[in-house]
Amino acid sequence: MTQQQRSEACWVRRRTSVLMESAKRWLLGVVVETEVCVCELLLLRLLARVFTSNQTSVPHMLRKSRPHFPLPVFQKLTWKSNDVSKCTVRGKNSDECYNYVKVLVPRNDETLFACGTNAFNPTCRNYKMTSLEQVGEELVGQARCPFESGQSNVGLFAGGDFYSATMTDFLASDAVIYRSLGEGRPVLRTVKYDSKWLREPHFLHAIDYGNYVYFFLSEIAVEYTTLGKVVFSRVARVCKNDNGGSPRVLERYWTSFLKARLNCSVPGDSFFYFDVLQSLTNVLQINQRPAVVGVFTTQANSIPGSAVCAFYMDDIEKVFNGKFKEQRTSDSSWTPVPDEQVPRPRPGTCAGDGSASEYKSSVQFPDDTLTFIKSYPLMDEAVPSVNDRPCFTRTSKLTQIVVDVSAGPFKDRTVMFLGSDDGRVLKVLASTHPNDSFGSKLLEDIDVYNPSKCNVQGQEDRRVLGLELDKDHHALFVAFSSCVIRVPLSRCAQHGACKKACLASRDPYCIWLRTGSCANVAPGFKYVLFPVSVPVPLSLPFLCSASFQPPSIRCVRRPPDMDQRAGANVHYTLLIACVLVAFFLGAILSGFLVSCYCGGSAAHRARRLGKDPEASLPHALSLRSLAKLNGLLDGQPKVSETRKRIHQSSPECYMSFILKFRCRPVFSPSLPSCGRCRSPLSQTAAGASPMEHDAPAAVRLAGDVSASA
Repeated sequence: MTQQQRSEACWVRRRTSVLMESAKRWLLGVVVETEVCVCELLLLRLLARVFTSNQTSVPHMLRKSRPHFPLPVFQKLTWKSNDVSKCTVRGKNSDECYNYVKVLVPRNDETLFACGTNAFNPTCRNYKMTSLEQVGEELVGQARCPFESGQSNVGLFAGGDFYSATMTDFLASDAVIYRSLGEGRPVLRTVKYDSKWLREPHFLHAIDYGNYVYFFLSEIAVEYTTLGKVVFSRVARVCKNDNGGSPRVLERYWTSFLKARLNCSVPGDSFFYFDVLQSLTNVLQINQRPAVVGVFTTQANSIPGSAVCAFYMDDIEKVFNGKFKEQRTSDSSWTPVPDEQVPRPRPGTCAGDGSASEYKSSVQFPDDTLTFIKSYPLMDEAVPSVNDRPCFTRTSKLTQIVVDVSAGPFKDRTVMFLGSDDGRVLKVLASTHPNDSFGSKLLEDIDVYNPSKCNVQGQEDRRVLGLELDKDHHALFVAFSSCVIRVPLSRCAQHGACKKACLASRDPYCIWLRTGSCANVAPGFKYVLFPVSVPVPLSLPFLCSASFQPPSIRCVRRPPDMDQRAGANVHYTLLIACVLVAFFLGAILSGFLVSCYCGGSAAHRARRLGKDPEASLPHALSLRSLAKLNGLLDGQPKVSETRKRIHQSSPECYMSFILKFRCRPVFSPSLPSCGRCRSPLSQTAAGASPMEHDAPAAVRLAGDVSASA
């Protein structure tokens, strides 16, 4: 293998343990026969990352001499199992009966703590950092290391004590959260075989924060047994100064153990939950508040889907100070415990803190408090996610996460790197602020799996098992079961001299230089013209030619509709404001046009009506008013004069009335019969003009009516 190939990927043989750890400029790697694979992982924390092992492989610890690649081997240590024969007698496979290193954490600045399965006989050792010499005798690894390589486990040192979470027996029936190796403190564990405490847990992460140690896990939800084996994600905590209960209750058991559900769901009329925790970060700052960020997936028998949710640590603390959950009978539902039934000091409180400030040790707690915490360790409320919604969702299955909260030239951007089960890494510009008008943006979708380096005997295992960030060397390390791939954090050079492409990418690791190029953000870089992670100004005079095409990179894949959606990020408030302004402007303009039209029509009618002031009045027509307007009340003019007045003075509305007027018999002895009146239609059909015949008849009728009156 050439040096260039080694710089691109570290590879080992099938099912090789790929365990790496940074502790005072030390790296831990693996030797398979004569093949050595060590990646440049300065100041990284691939803590206890063990995958699988080959029968001829033995774990080694390698000293890092310089931040260059490849790394020479200065010292190595072989730890083989001597109990392989006993393991096979118990009915286990030969491949399962080797020493799988499952715990590898720095105990202090001088000592490294390692534990292995040792052919189903867990064993732990201490080694010096400088010489890799074993310190002291071997320790029993039970409750500190699992029996089988496929079982989950976490472990860390906090305050001189080793906190572990794993299975404690050969059959994997007893799950435990365990504290040991402390000076002056008793060994503590969770209650054995109690499903209210732990039920088939899968441990993911442990964090030392404040006065507590937090454990993040997934387990079968005991409060939803009616729905089958539903998996929920939990956060559990214990006090560092917990000394166990009294000789009567919870002696050598945790008195501060509490657990709560993590709520990662999409809100709506019906919430869509992502219940299975896959990976979690350490405590970092989100919106200037300490928080953790995790990857969650749907249930195993549900539709595939993943979400990234963040949780504030103070929200977790608030839930642990809330109500407890209880089940009164075996067939009843779970309900909150009334506050008046919660004893004092409050169960789960650390000795010397809060309501338990008058107690120096948990051994002094009253029996009521200890009995309560033994029966009700589950909290009623779930821990809400930041903004009550995921900050990123995907229809595929995500497995790992690493977050950079100080990306960009101004160190004010948050970038998430997400690993999937199909060998891809997603780079996402995260949006966690509730007032951010731009949501989380997918920057890159990279296929990092290299079949030529990672395939073993033609078989592929594309599941991403670990991610580690090395900002000093601008690299991301991606761990698979048989290889480790080194990926650059950005590929800014692909944009070349195209200012538009560089700025439109919104990659915080890229900057546009005054020299006319798109470059990676390096420590101490000050010649920045435009930060790329901000939205691109529309008025920016781009320097790209129409024929510019960015160079294609095989490992980068963007969804086909990504370019179409690039400009679709419009703030809803701005959109609503624009619609309202357009509506009001349209209403004002419409009113102005209508008023102008009506005013013009009125003026036109006035001109046509002449000086007759009553013609435009909207009153009902009558024969009397018709006769008055035609001058019939002042005398009986001749028929020719009447016709002339009708043609000259009568408005069109009266003419229309006359044309449509039909004479009806009037039963009055003083009025003659109007037998001479005929329908205008009949007169027209006879060839006569309606104006020439009907108008005089109407005039005569009007005169008769006025005379009789």
